[in-house]
Amino acid sequence: MRLTTYCFSPTGTSRKNMMAVVKGLNPDEATHNDYTYYNIEKGARLDEVLSSDDLALFSVPVYGGKVAPTALERIAQVRGKETPAILLVTYGNRNFEQVLVQLADFVRERGFRPIAAAALVGEHSYSNAQYPIAVGRPDATDLASAEEFGKQIANKLKDRDKETWDIDIANNMPCLETPEASLQAFRLFVQEYTRQQQANPVKAYPAASPEACSHCGVCVELCPTQAIAAGSEEVTDATRCIRCCACVKGCPSGVRTFLSPFAKPLSENFQMRREPLYLL
Repeated sequence: MRLTTYCFSPTGTSRKNMMAVVKGLNPDEATHNDYTYYNIEKGARLDEVLSSDDLALFSVPVYGGKVAPTALERIAQVRGKETPAILLVTYGNRNFEQVLVQLADFVRERGFRPIAAAALVGEHSYSNAQYPIAVGRPDATDLASAEEFGKQIANKLKDRDKETWDIDIANNMPCLETPEASLQAFRLFVQEYTRQQQANPVKAYPAASPEACSHCGVCVELCPTQAIAAGSEEVTDATRCIRCCACVKGCPSGVRTFLSPFAKPLSENFQMRREPLYLL
């Protein structure tokens, strides 16, 4: 089969996990579509139609318990014709919730057949030195596991009876277990944060002080939604920012920061290492 991948990965974790799976698949032919910097405003399109003899792979991050909305916007025009598809989601060590179900419904509506799925871990976008959250992941162990998953998918595809390939994510995908105390503490934080936002809406965005910013322009190149303008790198356009923190993690001077109020409760309540989960 000819493999075509679709990846949205502002901080690179979804891409790393995906390429490990691809390595295990070892396809004869592969076309990689990285739509992290796909510019809708300039009329770019991803509108090819894949056949039932092709294989598609979708790799997206989890934002707040959902597929990153920008990712869905950018693959909305992709179409298949009963095309088998591998679904990968990367989350920041808290929970992937029903994201794989959401992604499966999305691709099915566009002509794809999910045949394999995985919930993989990556360093959380809000992770920082004070409040680390899954730092350095995916690590070597994660990537080796993802590669092995790719090999298992390749073996599955050798079965000529394609009718046996489909998976039931809603009923068969393994679930995460979290200590009740951690869940309760995080729920209480979310409730209080929501109450405060209703009373006095304030949202933070990545930024740098004008004195510290060297205006090197790296953050401009890294931003997937053009929320940072050349010459004004210390400022973030709140109407465009998706708080992926690519600019923060990629700032060569380390002066661009984002102190999310969620970083502390995420770091405190979800320190236990999550392992990748697979459905084949």
